[in-house]
Amino acid sequence: MAAMMIRVSPPGAGSAPLPADATRLDAPASRGRGVGRAPSAPRAGHGLDGLDVVEVERAERLAAMRSGELGSVHSWELVTAVDGPGTRLTTFLSGCPLRCLYCHNPDTFAMKDGTPVTAEELLSRMRRYLGVFQATGGGITLSGGEVLMQPAFAARILHGAHELGIHTAIDTSGYLGANASDDLLDDVDLVLLDVKAGDEETYARTTSRELQPTLDFGRRLAARGLTGHGPEVWIRFVLVPGLTDAWENVERIAEYASSLNGIRPGTVTRVEVLPFHQMGRSKWEAIGRDYELDGTAAPSVELTERVRVQFRAHGLTTY
Repeated sequence: MAAMMIRVSPPGAGSAPLPADATRLDAPASRGRGVGRAPSAPRAGHGLDGLDVVEVERAERLAAMRSGELGSVHSWELVTAVDGPGTRLTTFLSGCPLRCLYCHNPDTFAMKDGTPVTAEELLSRMRRYLGVFQATGGGITLSGGEVLMQPAFAARILHGAHELGIHTAIDTSGYLGANASDDLLDDVDLVLLDVKAGDEETYARTTSRELQPTLDFGRRLAARGLTGHGPEVWIRFVLVPGLTDAWENVERIAEYASSLNGIRPGTVTRVEVLPFHQMGRSKWEAIGRDYELDGTAAPSVELTERVRVQFRAHGLTTY
């Protein structure tokens, strides 16, 4: 790894010219899973300012990614009460096997479009916020894209964070749950499990993939708790009128979430119903992809409450 050199610019440094093969990580932070949040002004983020990665040849980069020393990162931001409890440093990794019609950041689909960041550098950033995490009951969240596209990198970050005493969370569809080793899950305190739909047909229409891996992953998380190593689980569901709002579809998700508590009481401590919005539409246009939900309106207050009541009827704390 001798050819891989990391240079961190000092705070306030000017934009000095970079070598032709350098990548400057100064992209603004963006919300990896912003669909479902109420429309608002963009949240203040930290992007990846100040980090230069130079002289990383392809073979060395691939080897470093396989070992987890290097990851492909889209952006990161410091936020409160969004991606888990307290104030959290959320890192969005690049790469995702799903093609959700409502994805808020389709620019995270391809891992190659992310920027190389070392685990060491990311952990050093996390150390800066130890006091904030301790004061607010917060921590770090790995999101995406799909975090389990890069399991070695995620495992290294999660383990390092745990060694620092930081609360850890992953935001995942669960589709690649088989990529998560038991050792990786031992370092996860909270899983934000995005259940896109409750039936196979709706799931395939929404994501172009199969539902079963997500269901299997959730059950695995619940069963791990029986041995004392199970993380807390929050179920997330994006409510899209005309796509995921059918009563039967919602009911199947609610029954599934409740069944996880049947495996291990207290597994699912929260359900978040996230209303669809159109804030990601421009990104689809910018990367030249068709946006199928262009004419879809946000769900009404009445529809959103109906869905939340469905989840609550199964004894689930729902927001």
